[in-house]
Amino acid sequence: MRLPLTLVILVGVEYIQAVGTREIYRNPWLTIREDEIRRPDGSPGVYAVVDKPTYALVIPRDGERFHLVEQFRYPIGLRRWEFPQGTAPDRAELDGADLAARELREETGLTASSMTEIGLLDVAPGMSSQRGRVFLATGITEGPHDREHEEQDMRSAWFTRSEVERMMRERVITDAQTIAAWTLMQLHDH
Repeated sequence: MRLPLTLVILVGVEYIQAVGTREIYRNPWLTIREDEIRRPDGSPGVYAVVDKPTYALVIPRDGERFHLVEQFRYPIGLRRWEFPQGTAPDRAELDGADLAARELREETGLTASSMTEIGLLDVAPGMSSQRGRVFLATGITEGPHDREHEEQDMRSAWFTRSEVERMMRERVITDAQTIAAWTLMQLHDH
């Protein structure tokens, strides 16, 4: 059963407001800031935010085959399979399709004749400003990869739809962005 959409308008509702900010840390990939805030009831508080540029995640699809990359993810201490994804160097903001094509070629060596944007993801909106644009890449041509130094341990391979879904069920694929992008692709296909 499909529920009707309703529009709710909140009149007079206030949101948290920043009244001051200071940078805590910066490197080539992210900035951490601490904001002094005022809550809707007027009480003060502090909010820490991780600022990262928008990333592109690419689902390389060749019929019923999908290309994934595997790499060691230092924060969790495990190797994980996921769709190619990343940001531009030095926190630059690039056109989404250009960034998606760059990440695809860099991590896998693949190029696509068609790059279709199918969705937008907020990584961790309770602590980070980062958003991700999801692209479906088709018309795939294989070539050599051009990985960054940090990606030297990366592997990539083709998997069938049933293999990808089995890997998700068996907790081989646990990357939240990859699983969310898979859902967006399923919605796009219908």
